[in-house]
Amino acid sequence: MLKLPFRALALAAALGLGLASPASAQAPGGIPNSDAGGRVVPGTQGADALDVDVRTNTRGGRVSTTPRRNRNAPAAAPTPEALIISAQAIATAASAACQVTEATLLGVNAEQQPIYEAACATGPGYILLSTTPPQAVDCVILAGQADLDRSRNPAADVGLQCKIPVNADVTKVVRAYAQEAGITCTVDQGASIGKSTAGNYIYEVGCTEADGFWLEKSPTGWQVTTCMQVITQSAGCKFTQPAEQAATLKAMLADSAAASCAVTEARYMGANSNGAFYEAKCGADGGYIVRFNTERVVQQVYPCADAARIGGGCKLTTVAATAPEAAAPAPAPATN
Repeated sequence: MLKLPFRALALAAALGLGLASPASAQAPGGIPNSDAGGRVVPGTQGADALDVDVRTNTRGGRVSTTPRRNRNAPAAAPTPEALIISAQAIATAASAACQVTEATLLGVNAEQQPIYEAACATGPGYILLSTTPPQAVDCVILAGQADLDRSRNPAADVGLQCKIPVNADVTKVVRAYAQEAGITCTVDQGASIGKSTAGNYIYEVGCTEADGFWLEKSPTGWQVTTCMQVITQSAGCKFTQPAEQAATLKAMLADSAAASCAVTEARYMGANSNGAFYEAKCGADGGYIVRFNTERVVQQVYPCADAARIGGGCKLTTVAATAPEAAAPAPAPATN
């Protein structure tokens, strides 16, 4: 169970390394940065410029020309292979579980230390900073922070973001997390949404035509909370609609006394040692409170009309008030 309230991601600290912003970092492409003295980032001008040094081959008595590097010429652009090697070294030093498959040089930070973006064979990509110690910032976490910032201010400067196409596919990464956590729905959306009070990252999972989930990545594994449960904790799921939750509860009622209920609304009520309780509204045909065991198997079904004492009774279904019992007739006067 998630510990709420959760707090927003605090990635500014992770990037608060004197890291140059996209506007001030030296970007690949040969664009000088006046803040850094106008130096062009190595690897932006293609092949080295060469001049020619005329030398005499004393052994053969011949005059030959030997290429000599122009010290004022920019360095050669690093090859894709060289970029991968450099990025991998930083990822390994930063203890990031990443086998680098693609890397780009983004520029340098204020201390002129290179900044790379790396795509990985599995899992999220990273922004890699060759600081001391080296740092790796998760692309999914960065995207989540950017979404949060934009939700507060659409014009917010969200800072450095991952651009390699495979790194932009956040749902793909969250789908893999959901599979690790044992979620079997068809995942169609996903995002990093913050941290729990325990300091663990939380990811929201959206499912096709089904209730979604929050995943909390704890040191011992994944903690899974359904979106119906999340709602009871004064939070919400942006990827899940009420109709999807109704469809999930309808499927849970199969082969039970409430199987015929055409669920239009669903509500998680809570759990105790006896099981978990849900309310199902069956359109105009009343509703039920249903108790499930930990495997989501129905244990007992209570029509709303009979469930007033269970968790406060039904809230989605209007239950007709019970007519008060007729008053008992007054006893006949005593006679002698």
